[in-house]
Amino acid sequence: MFIDRKTELSLLEQRYQSLQAELFVLYGRRRVGKTELLRAFCADKPHLFFIATLSSDAEQLATFSQQIYGFLHAEVPQGFTYPSWEAAFRALADLPMQPRPVIILDEFTYLISGNKAVPSILQKVWDEKLKDTQLMLVLCGSYIGIMETEVLGYQAPLYGRRTASALLRPMDLPAAARFYPQYAAEDQFTAWAVVGGMPFYLRTFQDSQTIFANIRQHILDAQTGTLYNEPRLLLMEELREPRNYFSILRAIAQGHTRLNEITQGAGVGDVNTAARYLDILQQMRLVTRRVPATELQPEKSKKGLYQIEDHFLRFWFRYVHPNQSSLDLGLADAVLAQRVQPDLDHFTATAFEEAAVTFTGRLVQTGQLGFLPERIGGWWHRKAEIDVLAVSLTEKTALVGECKWSIHPVGIRVLEEMKQKALVLRQEHGIENIQYAMFTRSGFTPELEEAAKAERVRLFTLEALVNPD
Repeated sequence: MFIDRKTELSLLEQRYQSLQAELFVLYGRRRVGKTELLRAFCADKPHLFFIATLSSDAEQLATFSQQIYGFLHAEVPQGFTYPSWEAAFRALADLPMQPRPVIILDEFTYLISGNKAVPSILQKVWDEKLKDTQLMLVLCGSYIGIMETEVLGYQAPLYGRRTASALLRPMDLPAAARFYPQYAAEDQFTAWAVVGGMPFYLRTFQDSQTIFANIRQHILDAQTGTLYNEPRLLLMEELREPRNYFSILRAIAQGHTRLNEITQGAGVGDVNTAARYLDILQQMRLVTRRVPATELQPEKSKKGLYQIEDHFLRFWFRYVHPNQSSLDLGLADAVLAQRVQPDLDHFTATAFEEAAVTFTGRLVQTGQLGFLPERIGGWWHRKAEIDVLAVSLTEKTALVGECKWSIHPVGIRVLEEMKQKALVLRQEHGIENIQYAMFTRSGFTPELEEAAKAERVRLFTLEALVNPD
């Protein structure tokens, strides 16, 4: 079952329909679904799908050579290999071009780690032969930092050759919800809040079981849990000093959100060392740095707060890592009952705010706000904190939103409190026009609905966020 990715498939198809050679770069985190996306794209097209491994450079070349030869011939001579990567890449120009073939080099960073000259060799052959063919060549990699420096970067040999590129991101809430058609909207949301938008993680949960049964079986079970050791494997595979990155993530999960707090909490040296680790975690899209939406220069803001961006890592460092000893002793049921179940509502509230920010972006895309915000995010000040803020400082206009992950319907008092927060925003930044929105898990009281209608306050339930269409 292949779900969503319509935008990415459309982009790939658009490039395939062009009348020129295409060099498409697709990259993104491990487990994000790059290979499945490419398989879905090329299923009905002539294609060669080469997946690089950590084997020797000679073995990689031999495997790639045999796939090229097999594209043209029914049988491949045993032990056949081209004498060099240059010869193998040149052989791609001899493939039949009608209908045009798709050549996919998956895990391209493995090729680079085995032979750093591969990008330069490919650049030479592309310039001399391949750019004048009807070939569509796709380079795909999981190591975001390496792809951005060795393939996309200004100093990279292939710089300027790509015809298109895409960073494949985790799935958003509406797409993730489609993995669980038997769940109600609340359970669809909770599953996404726990495992995030990585397709591999989403597929691990089954909607024939409860959320807590899935957490118990797939995350907390030290013996058979598919995701029990996933963060360790992720960091060990992609980073040279996983222990220090582990300490950084643990510190953030414990509530240290500012750079100096993280430095002390992680014990990794000085702030410059911690900042370097945080930069790499941000490149990997594992950590994000949030600033108030009104900041004109976010990268220079001193109000930045670090947060684990990946939902599953956030869950794992909150509930699995601190309870590792108990889980290794087989006490998954006790950890679930005493640590996870009483606290999960508090944990998912953060994801609810994130979903509301993303949903507000959809309102902008569909022209429902009536103005174009420069930034959408949260906002905090010593006097007030706003969950969702879409703001245009040039137009002096904003949408202020409040999120309530409560089992009780939201009443009129919350609206009044939101207006008081908006007053602080108005005073601090000279905002003249303010719209209001409320996002809730369990609906609204009749009194609030009546007031919202009179004052044109937008009301959104969880169902609207899960199924916006």
